[in-house]
Amino acid sequence: MTMISNMPRYEQMKDSGVEWLGEIPVGWQVRKIKYLFKIGRGRVISQQELDELAVYPVYSSQTQDNGVLGYIHSYDFDCKQITWTTDGANAGTIFLRDGKYSCTNVCGTLKPLSEKFSLEFCEKSLSVAAQYYKRPDTNGAKIMNGEMAEIFITFPSLPEQIAIANFLDQKTAQIDQAIALKQKQIDLFKERKQLVIQQAVTKGLNPHAPMRDSGVEWIGEIPEHWEVLKLSHIARIDSGATPDRTRANYWNGDIPWVKTGEVNYTDILETEEYITKAGLKNSSTKLASSGTLLMAMYGQGITRGRVALLGIPATYNQACCGITFKSNFINRFTLNFFIAAYPYIRDAGNETSQMNLSTSYIATLKIVCPPLEEQTAIVAHIETQSAKIDKAIDIQQQQINKLKEYKATLINSAVTGKIKVV
Repeated sequence: MTMISNMPRYEQMKDSGVEWLGEIPVGWQVRKIKYLFKIGRGRVISQQELDELAVYPVYSSQTQDNGVLGYIHSYDFDCKQITWTTDGANAGTIFLRDGKYSCTNVCGTLKPLSEKFSLEFCEKSLSVAAQYYKRPDTNGAKIMNGEMAEIFITFPSLPEQIAIANFLDQKTAQIDQAIALKQKQIDLFKERKQLVIQQAVTKGLNPHAPMRDSGVEWIGEIPEHWEVLKLSHIARIDSGATPDRTRANYWNGDIPWVKTGEVNYTDILETEEYITKAGLKNSSTKLASSGTLLMAMYGQGITRGRVALLGIPATYNQACCGITFKSNFINRFTLNFFIAAYPYIRDAGNETSQMNLSTSYIATLKIVCPPLEEQTAIVAHIETQSAKIDKAIDIQQQQINKLKEYKATLINSAVTGKIKVV
């Protein structure tokens, strides 16, 4: 891809009068959003209105899936306009919408006041400008209607707007395709890593070992000399708790307290929150020793079923299950076993809206038990192979990050007139 520093420049520039924007090409203008658009908001749309069988999309504050929250049977808009995320971590995210759709109350709407400019260009120009107008908020940031009204965007001639928008559409599509290919590689590497772990913890390292049926469908055959044991027979299993949030003397102490979001296949060496001795004494949470295996029991997304090892003594909340094994297990072997078991465990939760796990269900899970020396060898093998795969993933991720940075810089440079694409 062409380096931005090597792209053509406009011969004559002028001060835009907008600090963040700096100089713009002679002939360009800057315009406030309120003079270009009718500014509105979406409405509150409840989960009960959503229907998998409906056809009209509902756009929300999220950025995944093009911002689609779900679908309903009616629509509030039948037009081409710009929407933006008003608050939260994604505040200032800009989308160009068209067709029949609705927006939630955390989406602002920008309907053009005339047809004398390119919405495609304005969407790209605003995506750059909006980042300079976000104000901090407890939820992350905000850009409400009043703030949006005062945002300045660049405004070249209509032919230039169209040319710039077309140029960026072509170039960003190429970049997005390159990113998608690298993300596919990462996904394949992750699948390979999962396969390495599953193969090692269920089949061992000796390809010539006599095998027998484990009696567990997802595990399949195991080496003949391995045991299969129910978790409740070989480990202590319990859940944590949350000290009373209204009692200030229970919080901000020096005792680590783990939440499910921190249970993510690694050693937990620190936590986001800490409780006091009073918080520990006056709640049903427990102080678990280093080496305890934690399993997340709640979470509709990817959290439920994930595991981690405590690298420090710590407490944990009621959405975490603590599993303390007897001496015939190596902690890191059990961690890898439950990493392999994750896809099968997370789909077997209770029949609730979120399919949560429970300590009683976890107690019924079965785990293989190789001799200790084999557990040690399996852990070493997994760590060696995983390190190689993780390095390959890291290389791909670095390349993705560079492509995303290039894309952002390219858009910024084109819509602010720092490069000439016409």
